[in-house]
Amino acid sequence: MKDSLHPFERELSVSIADIELELRGVKEIVWADFWLNPRRLRGSDFLMRWSQGVWSEHRLTDSVNKTNQFYAIPYGPSGTAPDNDVRAFELYFERLEKAGLGNIKRPDLLIFKIEDKNFVDKFLESIGGVEELPFITEDKLQNLIHKAIIAVECENSLWIAEKMPDYNTPLKAQKRLDGKLGLSKTAVLPTVIIKEEDRIPLSKWQQENKIPIHVWHVFFDRAYGLSFDEAQRLVAEGLILPTEQVFQAPGGATTKKAIYKYYYHYAYSLGIANERPQLVPAFIEDKNGHILPYVKFEGGSLEITTDAITILKRL
Repeated sequence: MKDSLHPFERELSVSIADIELELRGVKEIVWADFWLNPRRLRGSDFLMRWSQGVWSEHRLTDSVNKTNQFYAIPYGPSGTAPDNDVRAFELYFERLEKAGLGNIKRPDLLIFKIEDKNFVDKFLESIGGVEELPFITEDKLQNLIHKAIIAVECENSLWIAEKMPDYNTPLKAQKRLDGKLGLSKTAVLPTVIIKEEDRIPLSKWQQENKIPIHVWHVFFDRAYGLSFDEAQRLVAEGLILPTEQVFQAPGGATTKKAIYKYYYHYAYSLGIANERPQLVPAFIEDKNGHILPYVKFEGGSLEITTDAITILKRL
C-alpha cells in the first residue's frame, strides 16, 4: 500500500515503542497558535527525533571526512535540508513536494575517494550547493553518482549499545527460525534497521545506479554497518524475519510498518565514539510566546574503525 503521508511527516515518524518522553502537567497545547503549519509537531518526541537524525548524519559525515581517505556528502533530502530550524526544515519538504520529488527515495549519503573531492566540490558549486541535490532529477546527477564508491542509508537509535541487556549474547538455534541461529523476539541488543517500505526503492536505486548501498546505524557509543546485499540475503535465507511496529507521525496519524532488525553480529563495526554527545535543552516558541521544550543533541565524535576503512578501500 502506498504511503499517503506527506514527506515531512514520513521523515519524522517515530515508532510508538520508542516514544518514552511525555510532558507532565500540560493539559492542553493550542497547536493552532504555532507557526508549524499544516503538520504540527505534537510533542517533544518529534522535535527530538529531528534533532537526533540531524546529529547522527553529521556525525557520520564528519567521521568519514576525518579519515582523510574518503569524502562524504549528504545526498537524500533529510541530510541536505536545513539543520538548525525545524520550521525551515518543514518548508524545505514543502518545496520538495511542490517540485514533485517528495516521494523519491534516495540514500542519505554518498561516499567518495578523497582524490575525487575537488570534482565533487566543483559539481556541487555548479548546481548551487549540496542543498539543491534533492531538487535535481538523477539523470542529471550521474557524473556525481558514478564517482561514489558507496551510498549510505542512515539510521540511529537512542541507546548506548554496550549497555543493552543482550549485548554480547551469542546467537543460538531458534525454533521460530526453523533451527537457524538467532535470538528471542524480546532480546534487546544493537541492531541495524531497514524498513520494509524502503527495501524495494533502495534495491531499485542500487540496481539503476550500479553503486552498492550500505546501511549505517548510529548509537550513542558506536555505529554498525551492513551492506544492503547482505541484508537482502539474510531475509531471503530466513535468518531475519520482519517485525511489525506502529509508527506515529507529527500530525498524529499512525501507520503499521514492517521493519527488519539485523543483529549486530551480522554487521561490521563501523565506528566507536571517542567523545559522546551532550544532551542540551532547546525549545520552539510560537508567535504568542508559548514554548514547547525538547532535548537537543550536540557534539560528540566517532572514529571510523580499521575494519570499516578496509571495507571502503575494497569497494
